[in-house]
Amino acid sequence: MSDKDRLILQEAGEGSASERIECNSKLKLPWYFASGFLLLWVLLYFAVVIPLFYRLPTSLTIEDDNKGEFIGDRAYDVLNNLVNIGTRVAGSDANELEAVEFLLNEISKIQKDLLEDYFTLEVDVHKTSGSHIYHNLLEMYQGVQNVVVKLSPRNSSSVSYLLVNSHYDTVATSPGAGDDGFMVATMLEVLRVMATTPQSLEHPVVFLFNGDEEMGMQASHGFITQHKWAPNCKAVVNLDSAGSGGREILFQTGPSHAWLANYYKKSAKHPFATTLAEEFFQMGLIPSDTDYRIITQYGQIPGVDLGQAINGYIYHTKYDRIDVIPRGSIQNTGDNVLSLVRALANAPELRNVQAYQGGNSVYYDFLGLAFITYSEETGQILNYGAAGVTLILVFISAWRMSAVSQLPSNQIWRRLIILLILQIIAFVLALALPLVVAYILDNFGLSLTFFSSLSLVIGLYVCPALIGLCVPITVYYHTQGNSKLPFSYHVQLALHSWAILLSLLAIAATAYGLRSIYIVTILIIFYAVSLAISLLSTSHDRGYSWSGLVIVSQVIPFLYSSYLFYTFIVVLTPMNGRSGSASNPDTIVAALAAAGAIFSFGFLLPLTNAFRRSGSVLLTLLVITGVTIYLACGTEMGFPYRPRTHSARALYQHVRRTFYDYDGSVISDESGYLFNLQDRRETSAFSGVNFTGAISQAENCKNHMMCAAPLFDERWVENRLQGIWLPRKEPVIPKIPTSLELLSKTVLADKRTMRFSFRLTGPPYLSLFIQTYEDDFVTVSDWSFSKTYLEQKPASPLAYHIYITYGRSEPLEFYLDITKPNGNFDVPLFQLGISASNIGDKGDEHSNKFASTFPSYAIVVDWPSQYTRYIF
Repeated sequence: MSDKDRLILQEAGEGSASERIECNSKLKLPWYFASGFLLLWVLLYFAVVIPLFYRLPTSLTIEDDNKGEFIGDRAYDVLNNLVNIGTRVAGSDANELEAVEFLLNEISKIQKDLLEDYFTLEVDVHKTSGSHIYHNLLEMYQGVQNVVVKLSPRNSSSVSYLLVNSHYDTVATSPGAGDDGFMVATMLEVLRVMATTPQSLEHPVVFLFNGDEEMGMQASHGFITQHKWAPNCKAVVNLDSAGSGGREILFQTGPSHAWLANYYKKSAKHPFATTLAEEFFQMGLIPSDTDYRIITQYGQIPGVDLGQAINGYIYHTKYDRIDVIPRGSIQNTGDNVLSLVRALANAPELRNVQAYQGGNSVYYDFLGLAFITYSEETGQILNYGAAGVTLILVFISAWRMSAVSQLPSNQIWRRLIILLILQIIAFVLALALPLVVAYILDNFGLSLTFFSSLSLVIGLYVCPALIGLCVPITVYYHTQGNSKLPFSYHVQLALHSWAILLSLLAIAATAYGLRSIYIVTILIIFYAVSLAISLLSTSHDRGYSWSGLVIVSQVIPFLYSSYLFYTFIVVLTPMNGRSGSASNPDTIVAALAAAGAIFSFGFLLPLTNAFRRSGSVLLTLLVITGVTIYLACGTEMGFPYRPRTHSARALYQHVRRTFYDYDGSVISDESGYLFNLQDRRETSAFSGVNFTGAISQAENCKNHMMCAAPLFDERWVENRLQGIWLPRKEPVIPKIPTSLELLSKTVLADKRTMRFSFRLTGPPYLSLFIQTYEDDFVTVSDWSFSKTYLEQKPASPLAYHIYITYGRSEPLEFYLDITKPNGNFDVPLFQLGISASNIGDKGDEHSNKFASTFPSYAIVVDWPSQYTRYIF
């Protein structure tokens, strides 16, 4: 029967069902609509996802006061005054005196307006000293400060407190408007509103303004382990930042307290959250840490972790100023935090938190318009149920195709299996092709081309992913000859095979324990709904009539998937510019872009085969990819850095390093610049800077304890093999000298142990490196520091690393007990390295001249330091 005859039969309503289906299948749309079909979804993304992602509320003004609401304009003014203090590094006068005085003044203003019939307000300036283990080092702190405020309701006898935390200190080069002045100002306004509004609370609220987070989260550790109110704190709301402006994101809850997400759902006016962020963070895929971990770990309490994450390009730079923060941003955060703190301060769960322990939650927002949360157990039931129902519906659809087309069912299943295999190949290709592009660009020294132009991600990584997703199915259909199975059924089977693959993925990931697999569950639920409606109606067997249901059903999954992965690309791209040079950061963005493309277009791309010349879609994607690669590699658009907005970070120390032999003589005394390269492009990122004579630290790391360098903190240690030493002729003379005095050597009663007692003086930031000569079976058996860290022993080839921060500098006296089985102490026993950092000092004229050679787009973070190695 000819096509014309079949069309006549169709119009007349005559002929068999299979013939009518075949007629409908032959009616394909013109080829140019195929690319237009994809363009429609891209336009939907830009019209809906992008505006909602950046949407902020209007900031309330002072005229809106006395309504019990967060006043964004007042918080903004408080933030401006805090930022005007300047950088607030732990140990500096700005942090220890001026910032503390500022906070106390703001709190005193609140006290004057306090509703004394409802509340009492107590203030404590808490100085604390202690230590905790972080990565492979022991972090010690002495004299760091917290400003702590307790707001207590008069009508309650509750001894369970809610803790709210942020930090007012900054890194050396940043005024810290975003990190974390933004949250400090938010907390002050929340405190003011709660203290001056006649709204009762069930539990007291402790507001912790901590003064040392940047140097290793010491102040929060000091509070939660030592403060008088800490034992009564039963949950924490932690507020931090890795960006500046935009909406804050909920990225950690619990652990093992699903009820907390329910309170966020009830109270957050502008929700922004995802379980995927929590799992990324806890797997270490996000290179950051917050006080939340310290408080929940050492306080053994649950909580929520909220943080600014948009515009991370200016994080920890001199451009982290108030002028980049919209007023609507602080209103957004303030609305959420005020409502959440009020809700938790009235939560009955706070009276006995342990009774509600058990299980994690699945949570996510939809475009900031709604928030969904349920327990992990419910999520497992939902995942398994959705996958099972989808597989059943696919089976029913395949059976119906066989019945209607009058073809044996084994032919249908054979084609479905072939398509499933092709979809697996497509899935792998969609992940692999963007990674290949990232690998090739990196090999040519062109990583981070999208750093300042995120639109390049579409052509560099999204389009290759779509090509990989499209090729196997398109090629398969183009190589098929005439088939008795109507082509519309062929296309349906392609969608069914994708649904099977996603269902199997959901089942496997759920069994593994991944809560974030909810993303896939959303996709298969909406597809299953469209398939069920199609089966219940006649559209399943009327040509491409079912495709309209699929298209409509995929709008919400498309919007959510593209929104979610755009969020991660926006957050992680700036982090990739400061994550070190050891790994290729493009692979992370490529993988995220690929995942976003796969989940957003997985049910949509097969539909392009319903158009004539569906291969034109592949051609369009190839052209876009080619043009983008040219723009990224051959034009200024692909240059990663821009002054002020997208900076390259130059992090280095001007070092004086001196090595003493066992007899006290100086073996070596040299000066130079020690670089901790933050960027994959390494020194090539800094055009115009003379790196002639630069030496890789890899050899020093192989031959010397801790690379013979003042490795400042855990990031310097982790990136030590990529460090660079650039010698300089002029000696570096730090402003604050460092001195180590051996007070005594005493052989202890067992005759196998000698105690070395020392006094150390220097700047507020010191590190001790201790390594024994193990060939002689020498060990450190005891010392003045943490015994837990002593027993932990550092992973080879690292030494014991004791990192010390002072609120106010004072001499450190300590001892080391060195044990040697044969009791012979007249030989070298151990090496002791002293690293002293003069943070805040810009160094001498030679250092300033060198710093001036960096290009305008570079952010220079540098300081003089002294490294001295002794042998005892």
